[in-house]
Amino acid sequence: MENTSTITIPSIASILKKISDDKALILFNHIAVSDGDRYIPLREMNLTTKQYYSRISGLLDAGLVKRHKGKYSLTMLGKVVYQSQMIIGKTLTYHWKLKAIESIEMSASGSSGLPSEEITQLINALIDNHQIRDILMKSISVPSIDT
Repeated sequence: MENTSTITIPSIASILKKISDDKALILFNHIAVSDGDRYIPLREMNLTTKQYYSRISGLLDAGLVKRHKGKYSLTMLGKVVYQSQMIIGKTLTYHWKLKAIESIEMSASGSSGLPSEEITQLINALIDNHQIRDILMKSISVPSIDT
């Protein structure tokens, strides 16, 4: 008999949808930091048993979590998604600084524009996280398409 089952590759939208629910995200993060611990504190996460199984099923279907010998852990994809989520979380702590940089850029764009060296100095002065700084530096070194 021929095996007709196909593996579906999750989309970005489906992955984000699975972790967009607060309770699913808390569960996902717990699995990420639990290091294979079997105990999942449903009460502390404010989850009913039904909600837990529904959320864990979604995380399994999205390919973010795997189960091995009764323990849940992140898949390779799950680890990348978790790290990306951590970067987003860190970036949110710089929200007002990023808005200030954008505001300065926008006000200078009407005249001759702010030289990229000055934007670089501004980013270096305000953003002390190297990952976030590197992302921002890449965005200023690539010329804008709408010029």
